[in-house]
Amino acid sequence: MGITQRARGVLRRRDPEQTIVPGSRNVVYGPSLPDESTVHLVLDLGLRIGEVQMASGAGASDVTATIIGVVSAYGLPHCEVDVIYTSITVSCYRGTEQPPITSLRVVRNRSIDYTRLADVEKLLRRITAGEISASDAYADLDRITTASHPFPRWVATLAWAGMAASLAVLLGGGNDPFLPMVAAGTTALVDRVGRLLNKRALPFFFQQAVGGAVATTIALGAYALGLLSSAPLAIAASIIVLLSGMTVVGSMQDAITGYNVTAAGRMAELAMMTAGLIAGVVLALYIGLRIGGDQVAGLDAQSLGRAQVTAPGLVLSVQVLAGASTSACFALASYAPPRPLLIAGIGGGVAAGVYATLTMPDGVALNPVLAGAVATTVVGFVGGIVARRLQIPALVIAVSAVSPLLPGLATYRGLFELSVLGSPTGVATLMLAVATGLALGAGVVLGEYLAQPVRSRLGNLERRISGPRLSGPLRPSRRRLD
Repeated sequence: MGITQRARGVLRRRDPEQTIVPGSRNVVYGPSLPDESTVHLVLDLGLRIGEVQMASGAGASDVTATIIGVVSAYGLPHCEVDVIYTSITVSCYRGTEQPPITSLRVVRNRSIDYTRLADVEKLLRRITAGEISASDAYADLDRITTASHPFPRWVATLAWAGMAASLAVLLGGGNDPFLPMVAAGTTALVDRVGRLLNKRALPFFFQQAVGGAVATTIALGAYALGLLSSAPLAIAASIIVLLSGMTVVGSMQDAITGYNVTAAGRMAELAMMTAGLIAGVVLALYIGLRIGGDQVAGLDAQSLGRAQVTAPGLVLSVQVLAGASTSACFALASYAPPRPLLIAGIGGGVAAGVYATLTMPDGVALNPVLAGAVATTVVGFVGGIVARRLQIPALVIAVSAVSPLLPGLATYRGLFELSVLGSPTGVATLMLAVATGLALGAGVVLGEYLAQPVRSRLGNLERRISGPRLSGPLRPSRRRLD
């Protein structure tokens, strides 16, 4: 079972005027609750809000705190919430003589829409402030969840393409003008193919495999034709796009806060999606080696390192701009509203700038894993404060800011070493990529945790729910709407 949290209330005798006879067994104790239909409505409202958060990648602790805040706001002071990766269960205690009311909701849809998440956050603030009744909140939530995306899907496709182009520059492709163009075109094609396969209900494992194979094939073909000076950078950019949006941050948050079942489920899904991507890349490399022979094999491990920008004075500035563009494009592809999109772009620029500063050979020269952890810790700390003050979901900043630092190049290097060069060092390289991903997620969670004491107006609910928070209400309701 997943770890549960409780919305605690003061238990009191149901009928205040009932005479208590010493030794009598007829006295009923329990919380004072609304009528049964209202209880069902409130529980379903909390479950549906939690479902939106889970689908957006929020941690189990955030979902638990949110549901507790919702049910407490509408007079259900004693509820147990159990969150696992695929379902949410809420049980409302009704006293010693009535069975509890239990509701369950299965989380099936995991399509990310940050506009929907932001609208739900606004609704949560109204609920916990006691400004809206349960029935009106349910109607608003239904309108939010059934609304279409704020802009057409082709805009999201262009955003993914822009993200790939930015990553190509960030990885060191500033000297090759065709590299960002090839990366952008390849990613746009992969996105459209993925949408077509998704409509046909093809499992995501195979969708990732197709995406990895298409990206690798196009990059190798462009390299063979002399259009690219570095196929690995184009492939790495596409790999990062396919890896972005996965539950790295949510997995680490769940593991750190004690929701081990949910963390295991998220990591298992992440492993399967990554395995599908690896299968597609390796298949394309194997076929390319058979067809291209020495020309493809000539892409040795030395060509996989990061190229340097020619003008030394522009190194840091270009990395910051490319990182900001990467995160902003990811947020746009995830349908983020304008203000969270802008803050996400700034967060990406900060992450890329801190990472570049810490890894410069003539500077601090930290290990890449440690540098990534420090960079995301800074983003998590600053983003946690800014997000709460601007009342935008901190999750948008956290996930978007991690995108420029995802280990796409290390992943491709490991796969190339294993499948083409036949070198056992590929295993160590892949383990480095895994360690980098986990360090990025842990850094964001640590930064959010460090930001908690700094926030103003820290509510009782946040004190009661331990661990870092990236989504959900700031404080519980102080009054009840009938």
